[in-house]
Amino acid sequence: MLSLGLVRTDDELMAAYLAGDTAAFDELFRRYALPLLRALRRRLPAEDANDVVQQTFLQLHRCRFDYQPGGGLRPWIYTIAFNLQRRQARRGHHEDSFIEEEVATAGGVTWPADGAAIQSVRSALAQLPREQRRVIALHWFDGLPFDQVATTVGASLSAVKVRAHRGYVALRKIFERDDRDV
Repeated sequence: MLSLGLVRTDDELMAAYLAGDTAAFDELFRRYALPLLRALRRRLPAEDANDVVQQTFLQLHRCRFDYQPGGGLRPWIYTIAFNLQRRQARRGHHEDSFIEEEVATAGGVTWPADGAAIQSVRSALAQLPREQRRVIALHWFDGLPFDQVATTVGASLSAVKVRAHRGYVALRKIFERDDRDV
C-alpha cells in the first residue's frame, strides 16, 4: 500500500507523463475515469458515456503538451469530456452530418453542405497555423465562447480573439481563392 508521501499530485503525474512515464498516464486514468463516467452517465446512455471517457483520455494524450501546470487538471479533463459530450449530442454520433450542419457558413463564406464542401473545409482548416485551427475548432465546432476557449488553450481572451479573427480572414481568402480557381 502507498503511503501518503508517495501519492503524486495531478501536476506531478502530468509532468511524469510528459517525460515519458506511461504509468503516470495509467494513474491519471485510474484517478479520473470512474468519476468522469459517473458524471457522463447522467447525460448519456452507458455505452456512449464509456465512449466519451475513452475519447477524453485520447484527447488528453493528444493535447498533453497544452496542459498548463497549476491550472488544475481536474477542470481541464472535465472540460474535455463535457465538450466531447456536447459535440457528440449535437452531431448525432456522425461526424460528417455534424460538419454539414456546422459549416453551412464559415467566416462569412456560404456554400452548399455537400461532400465537396466538407472536404473544402477540412482542406482549408489544414492550411491554418495550429493555434488558429485549434481556436476555430473549439469556438466554431464545439460552440465554446471565447472565454472558455481561452481557458482551454491557456491564452488570454484577447489573444484567442485575434487568433480566431486571423483564422477566419485566412479561411475567407482560401475560399475566395478556391472559387476563382474553379
